[in-house]
Amino acid sequence: MRTEWQWKAVSEIADHSLGKMLDKSKNRGEPRPYLRNLNVRWFDFDLSDLLQMRFLPEETERYTASKGDLLICEGGYPGRAAIWDQDYPVHFQKALHRVRFREPERARWMLYYLHSLDLAGTLKKHFNGAGIQHLTGEALARFTLPIPPLTEQQRIVGILDEAFEGIDTAKVNAEKNLQNARALFESHLQSVFTQRGKGWDERRLGDMVTRLTNGYVGPTRNIYQQTGVPYLLARHVRNNRLLFDGRTFITQEFNRKNSKSMLNAGDVLLVQSGHIGHSAVVSKEHEGHNCHAMIVITPVKEAFIGPFLSLFFNSSRMQQKFQEIRSGSTVPHLTCGEVKELMVALPNLATQQSVVDHSRELETETRRLSGLYERKLAALEEFKKSLLNQAFTGAL
Repeated sequence: MRTEWQWKAVSEIADHSLGKMLDKSKNRGEPRPYLRNLNVRWFDFDLSDLLQMRFLPEETERYTASKGDLLICEGGYPGRAAIWDQDYPVHFQKALHRVRFREPERARWMLYYLHSLDLAGTLKKHFNGAGIQHLTGEALARFTLPIPPLTEQQRIVGILDEAFEGIDTAKVNAEKNLQNARALFESHLQSVFTQRGKGWDERRLGDMVTRLTNGYVGPTRNIYQQTGVPYLLARHVRNNRLLFDGRTFITQEFNRKNSKSMLNAGDVLLVQSGHIGHSAVVSKEHEGHNCHAMIVITPVKEAFIGPFLSLFFNSSRMQQKFQEIRSGSTVPHLTCGEVKELMVALPNLATQQSVVDHSRELETETRRLSGLYERKLAALEEFKKSLLNQAFTGAL
C-alpha cells in the first residue's frame, strides 16, 4: 500500500444500518417490495422475485436504500454486495446492511475491496457464527479498508471498471462457447436416434439382456472400508463416463454376498436416483467391482453392444423418458420393471459400432473444446484476482 493511503474503519467514513425485520404478526403499514440477501448479487441485483413487507411512512427513510447506497449481505452469503443504481428508493430487510458513504465515490471502492477479499478467501475472517455465519453490524463498523486520495481512487476504479467489463464480456463468450460445445454432442445423439436409417428395429429391452438387476440398495453406513473392492456410486457416472474417485471400498466378502450386481466389462450402469438416467459402460478396469443404487444391464451379445445402449440412454429423448417413468414421490427413482419395458431402437451390430466410434470421436473433440473454454474461464478469474490485488496494494 502506498504511503499516502490510510486505513479507515467503515464507521469513520460511512453510516450503516440493517433493514427491517420480517414479522408478519407485528409489521404494519402498506405492503412494499423489499430486497432480501437473495436479491443481492455481486455488483448487481436480481429483481425478478421481490417479496413484499408492510412498512409505515415514518419507516421509509430508515429502511430504504437510495441511488448510490452500498447494500451488503449480513447473512446467506455474508459480504456479497452491490450498489443500488436506480433513480427510485427501495426497501430492504434485516438481512442486509445499507452503507451510505460521506464521500459517495467511496462506495464502488469498497465494493471492489469486498470482492477482492471474497475471491482471496479472507472475507470470512470478518464473520461471526460457527454454523450459519453473519457479518454483524459491529463487525462491519470495525471493518477497515485502504483509502487512497479521491483522485487516485477514481483512476484505479476507472481501470477496474474497464477491465471488469472486458472480463465479463470474455466470460459470457467463453460460457456461450462452452454451452455450444456441450450442445454439439447432445445434438449429435438426438439426430442419431431420431433420424434413423434403414434396418433399425424397436425391441423391448428386457428381451435383449441376460441380466437386468439392482445394485446393492441397503444401508451403506457401515460397509465402507479404507481399501478393498471399489464400490461404484451414482456420483461416479456422468455423461457416458465412469470415473471412480477412489473413496468407497467394500470387503471381498461383501462383494461375494452381493454377486448379483458384480460388474463385468461391457455391462451398462444406469443411475436409479439422484441423477436419474445417467449411464456408462463398465470397462475392464472396473470388472469384478460392485455398485450401489444403480441398475446393472448385461446385454445379449447378438442383440446390442453396451456402448450403444449407453449412448441411447444419454440421449435427450431418453432423459425425458426417464423422468416420465420414474417412481416415488419422496425419492424419485427408476425400477428394474420400468426399465425392462423400455423400447430400444437398434440397427445391426456393425452400424451400432460405427455410431459408437463416430460418437467417441465427436465426444473427444467436445471434451477438448470444453476443457479449453473451462481453462479460459479459470484464467479470467485468476486475472480478476490479480487485478484486484494490484489495485489494493497500490500497484495499478
